Amino acid sequence: MLQIARVFLRIQQFCNPEFRIDKFNTIFDNELFKPIEGLDYISGLTKVQMIKLAEVEKIKLGFFDEINLVEFESSDYPNERLVACRNSLIAEKNHQRREELLQKVESEFKLIIEATKREKKPLKGADKIALRVGKVFNKYKINKYYNLDITESRFSYERKPEVIAQEVALDGVYILRISVDKTVMNKLEVVKAYKSLSAVESAFRCDKSIDLKVRPIYHDKGDRVRAHIFLCMLADYVEWHLKQQLAPLLFEDEEVDDNWENVITAHGSDSAVDKDRKKRNQEQFRVHSFRSLMEDLGTICLNTVQCTMVSGKYVFSKVTRPTALQNKALDLLGISLICTQ
Repeated sequence: MLQIARVFLRIQQFCNPEFRIDKFNTIFDNELFKPIEGLDYISGLTKVQMIKLAEVEKIKLGFFDEINLVEFESSDYPNERLVACRNSLIAEKNHQRREELLQKVESEFKLIIEATKREKKPLKGADKIALRVGKVFNKYKINKYYNLDITESRFSYERKPEVIAQEVALDGVYILRISVDKTVMNKLEVVKAYKSLSAVESAFRCDKSIDLKVRPIYHDKGDRVRAHIFLCMLADYVEWHLKQQLAPLLFEDEEVDDNWENVITAHGSDSAVDKDRKKRNQEQFRVHSFRSLMEDLGTICLNTVQCTMVSGKYVFSKVTRPTALQNKALDLLGISLICTQ
């Protein structure tokens, strides 16, 4: 519903240039983050919102020279905590990628300049020069970084240092807005929770299509739909606990380090890296994904055995003998296979 409203506002803005969509975006954002009793949220600011905070000096970017995790407050986000994080590895990668992109663009700009200066059939006409420049912009999408000067017989360009400096300052930076109180969750725990977003997205993906297949919902009554969704969410909750218990046999990092630097840069522990490289854990068991381990455990079954002897017919139940890997998984889950006749 929120996305439909935003599309409608974009149409209004197109039809009426004086229409102020930023005010309506603020209203919708506030409505989206309206406090609900019993629920809290962690959300990331958009790049535009981050730039706005930086412009009014709400973020002291110089802090990142000493520490990569800063908590602050802003009147733009009342009753909320803001945590600014900076990943130095991503910052360096973004800076390098931008510089490489600018070099590619400027190499093509130089070809256009040379074309306007050549003796035979020089590139003339502001429209033709602008067309060539436009092709470069459409290819690389970097027009915000340059000031251009196009005349009938020449073309020149210069970088916008203030725009580039602003982006460099925000390289690798992301800002979280949180409704959770400090006594419940400190800033390190907030960042760790936000970084688990991929697990949440994976859970929703599994809910909707892969494993649990919530949709389509073949129910026509509200209470039945809610019950259907509740059961799927309950299944996710059980799966989460299973993954915690089975972590030694999965591609999971068992050593959670609360060091702030490791939280920001998301380095895996040595044991996690070793498991990923060797595909074996320290006990030399083959490491699985959660799905493949469940498939392996699914081969354990209860068999009904019937045999006929001279003395009579006998029927009894027998559980498949678990492998060493299956035994380890059952031990981690605290399950014992006991079959009553």
